[in-house]
Amino acid sequence: MKKEKWINEWIKLFWVFIIGSLIGYVVEMIVGLVQNGHFVSRQGLLFGPFAQVYGLGILAYYLIVPKIKGGYVKIFFVTMILGGTVEYLCSYFQELLFGTISWDYSHLWFNINGRTSLLHCTYWGIGGVLFMKYVLPIINHIDKIIKNQYFRTITALFAIFMIFNISVSSMAAIRQDERNRQIAASNNIDVFFDKYYSDEVMDTIYENKIEVKK
Repeated sequence: MKKEKWINEWIKLFWVFIIGSLIGYVVEMIVGLVQNGHFVSRQGLLFGPFAQVYGLGILAYYLIVPKIKGGYVKIFFVTMILGGTVEYLCSYFQELLFGTISWDYSHLWFNINGRTSLLHCTYWGIGGVLFMKYVLPIINHIDKIIKNQYFRTITALFAIFMIFNISVSSMAAIRQDERNRQIAASNNIDVFFDKYYSDEVMDTIYENKIEVKK
């Protein structure tokens, strides 16, 4: 019974991450359209419309927001800090692992190392309130289908795809960072990524990334 409950919870966490990543992609595309007057690629992975920073943020919302005792004002301030922390950490580890960042808020007042800002933390707080009011009830409906065998099969296949997607995306980003640092290909895997995920391809997919000099 405990194993069944554990499996069900992990399935739900996976779909919360996916839902958050999809919502994030839509939000980022709208923001990019407003800012630039045309669509700009804001996807976070090589394959599919995913912005995993939002996926992690909404996952954090799901794990913490329902436990908050109080009204929407308290939820706003808690998720404001929570979202800003997730955003900061994602930027930090992106730079650490891949030598790039996808946003820079250094020009804004009350920013923290350009990785997050008071303005964007405010957005996260608003998002937390909207999550509690509109998104969480939708997520809770997953409980009704989580034990369905077809749904579990789809989840397993999609999880395999996402593991592959995240792995290949990470390897391609690491290899581009190596090319930027003049590190020659040392094996067939490096050659593969140099051929199929060249700088031109990567820069087209990740239009908003900024290289950070080390």
